[in-house]
This record gives sequence, structure tokens and C-alpha cells, in this order.
Amino acid sequence: MPLKLLLSCLLFVLTLLAVNWAHFSLLPVDVVFYGALQDTAIAIVIAGLISWYGIFRRQVAPLVFFQQLVIFALLGYVFAITVPTVIDRSYSIYLLEKLQQYDGRLKQSAFDHAVTEEFMREHRLSDVRLTEQLESGTIRIENGCVVLTQRGQQVASFARWYRQHMLPGKRLLMGHYSDALTDPFRQPSQLGRFRCP
Repeated sequence: MPLKLLLSCLLFVLTLLAVNWAHFSLLPVDVVFYGALQDTAIAIVIAGLISWYGIFRRQVAPLVFFQQLVIFALLGYVFAITVPTVIDRSYSIYLLEKLQQYDGRLKQSAFDHAVTEEFMREHRLSDVRLTEQLESGTIRIENGCVVLTQRGQQVASFARWYRQHMLPGKRLLMGHYSDALTDPFRQPSQLGRFRCP
């Protein structure tokens, strides 16, 4: 039985990769993370049916099979978060790609301004993030103003609380430990002149 469970997991992983490739290559995708979760659901159905009728031949306890489907869901969620979503949005991955573009060497002084500006432009960062938030229902756009919805208020409040109380108070930043990222709004904002009426 353990061999069949492993075979079933391998089938799921291969199915998920195939579905994800077909989806992302051939169909429109609104949000990368949500698209990968949709692919996970499709792969669970396909791999679940093949596992139930082919690998297990319906000779496994329903609870064991249900646990297998839960494992599929967890594997799919881990994939969605750690592969397409991280590669799509991670500044850390972008830094590695940018270094590779310049033969693996760039001056450290370029990173605060020049590299950040290229990241914003090359990855259309504002467009991507605004699209994700619109699709998530956390913002709406009215007359050129981006407005938090009630859901957005709740997410922002939770994130702010979590940042202040649960993120590391002694985090290594360029050789020094700091709590700067537990309250990044300590410094005055430059955006006051953009406030909507």
C-alpha cells in the first residue's frame, strides 16, 4: 500500500505540472496564485479519479483515500505558493536574475535605487499588485482613486497587527539586527500630496 500511495502522489505532481503548464501557456490568467490554486483543484480531480479507479482499484478504505486527497491539496497549495507565485513576485528572485543579467556582478550602490526602479518597471509591479487586489476584493478604483474596501481594511489591520507583534524584533539587515520592519511607517510618508479627497 505505501508504494501505491507514493505512486498516487507522483501521479498528482505530474498532473499538476501538466495542468499548470497548459493553463499558464494557453489560457488567460488573472492572478498567478489563484490560477495555480485552480490548477490544483483540477489536478486533484484528475489524479484522484485515476488513483481511485486505476492505482487503488477501489480497494482502499475511503478514509485513506480521503487522506490522500488532503495530501494532494497540501502539495498543490505548497506548489502554488512556493513556485509560480514566488518566482512571479519575489524581489529576492529578481535580484538573482538581475545579477545574472550582468554576468553575476553589480555594484552594491545600485540596489537601493537603480535596481528597485528597474524591478518596478520591468515587472509592472503597481499594475500587477493593483490587479491582484482588485480581483481579491480588497480595493476598488473610483475616479482615479484607489479605495480600500471593508475586506481590505480587515486584511490591512490584521497584517499591521501581525507585523508589529509577530514578526522578528531582532532581524538581521545588512550586518545589524533591527526592528525596523516591524513598523515601516515610522518615517514620515512622502505620499500626503496624493491623498484623495
